[in-house]
Amino acid sequence: MNNKKMLHGLLAVILGMALVLPQISFAATPTSNTSTSWMDTATIYEVNVRQYTKEGTFNAFSKHLTRLSRMGIKVLWFMPIHKISVANRKGSLGSYYAVADYKSVNPEFGTKEDFKALVDYAHSLGFKVVLDWVANHTGMDNVWTVNKSWYSLGPNGELMPPTGTDWTDVAELNYDNPDMRAAMIDAMKYWVKDFGIDGYRCDVAGNVPNDFWQTAIKQLRTIKPVFMLAEANNNKALLQTGFNADYGWEMLGVMNKIGLELADSYDVEQAMANQADNYPAGKYPMQFITNHDENSWNGTEYERLGDAVVPLTALSFTIPGMPLIYSGQESAFKRRLAFFEKDQIDWGNYSQSVLFAKLTELKRNNKALWNGSAGGPYKAIPSSNAKVLTFERNKGTNRVVVVMNLSSKAQKAKVTFGASAGKYKVFTATKMPSTKPITLAKSQTVSLKPWAYEIYTK
Repeated sequence: MNNKKMLHGLLAVILGMALVLPQISFAATPTSNTSTSWMDTATIYEVNVRQYTKEGTFNAFSKHLTRLSRMGIKVLWFMPIHKISVANRKGSLGSYYAVADYKSVNPEFGTKEDFKALVDYAHSLGFKVVLDWVANHTGMDNVWTVNKSWYSLGPNGELMPPTGTDWTDVAELNYDNPDMRAAMIDAMKYWVKDFGIDGYRCDVAGNVPNDFWQTAIKQLRTIKPVFMLAEANNNKALLQTGFNADYGWEMLGVMNKIGLELADSYDVEQAMANQADNYPAGKYPMQFITNHDENSWNGTEYERLGDAVVPLTALSFTIPGMPLIYSGQESAFKRRLAFFEKDQIDWGNYSQSVLFAKLTELKRNNKALWNGSAGGPYKAIPSSNAKVLTFERNKGTNRVVVVMNLSSKAQKAKVTFGASAGKYKVFTATKMPSTKPITLAKSQTVSLKPWAYEIYTK
């Protein structure tokens, strides 16, 4: 082939690739492989690949990445992507958490090449990618089951589900076996080294020995500074093994009660005090009003929180911790998703995407709201009405003040702003620009409509 034909062929290939690949709307800013500063301002987004699109594939999901980038998402947490076991399978498609092979990709979602392309494309847009990892148990026909000593066994040598659960489709692993531990760490390294992922959300992390996590995380961080999220609550010992964050379940419980009007500002303040006591320096909870478990098993946020969904969403972004958005929240999706079957999300017109974009922007632009020790602590502001939550967070010269009605009735309260008095910018959750600055007096009466909230920044 002559040079002109080769050039024409190369141009055709490049043009074809340009037509196939999603369009990138802005230049990504690469981050250092050793930097962890991205964790300071990050919001995490949980991706349910199966239910996300009609196709339920990595390639179909990739078309949403520019939209999620505009929402200000930093971390993409993918529910387990591995091949699902067939033995004792629940439903027709099975649970993501019944892993058949830790080094496989669920063919329902695509191929390993598809996933690698998705990770690379996400990285080019500035995202970090976190995989859901199930270290406590495997599916009943996992490739490891040939090694019976790697599992907790019943009286007749049979594989056993974790004690006290109805997880009949999975078998508990035996962490007394050093070979199993080594294989688990090897599998975790595989996705970091070969696919470039940036960390793990670890399922039922508290059921796995702490010394395993300490060893695993140390070895993973010889490759890159991975972000580690534990499915656990206020587990100080677990956080000290190397996890960056765990679940803010205590605060979720308070917010569920607020939705029923069974809790007030005192309950929020107590939860924040407990959080301050239970988290080692630099560690923090993931704050959320829904996720895959809550949606499928305990009810959507609209079932549990009713008309309090929007203010409590704002609360999850302004109290200490990393906020979570679950697939569908940006479209005010109000249906429980089937867990073991195909059940596509109805996306509608993404009615809440502006709200989330504004909240992620609020967090990024105000150091007081940053995660862990990079941000400021929760500090209650005195209010004469327990139904009116008032607090602030300060970091350096940055201050954020939140005033929120925790009830379905209009409320008034005398609020003592004290040293926090002064001029502030007013946060708005719409496309409209912020209104002119407001002045908070040292002591003043505030009036709020049902479930109304106000956020001020300085």
